Amino acid sequence: MITRRLLIALPLLFAGWIAVMASVMLFSDAAPAAVVILPPDGFAARLPDGTGIIAAGPLHLTLKNDTPRFARALYAAGARLVLPAGLTGCLPLPRPGKPAG
Repeated sequence: MITRRLLIALPLLFAGWIAVMASVMLFSDAAPAAVVILPPDGFAARLPDGTGIIAAGPLHLTLKNDTPRFARALYAAGARLVLPAGLTGCLPLPRPGKPAG
């Protein structure tokens, strides 16, 4: 019984986490970069002006652009899923060489 609940709960938890991350990217400009998951063919040619490709793989593109509403521009260019990249997480980390606190 516990196994069945886990098999149901874990995919729902993962889907919820992806939805939260996609919402953060869509409704705020907090992330310094964006990851486009499963970019369509020819997507790189349709990127907004000033966009830099930080990393590329067969299943993702990591992009940087300082313009507001960058995720919306990526969706308009044909992206299926845009997630934030480069966020430090929930806890702010101290800068290198600077004491914590």
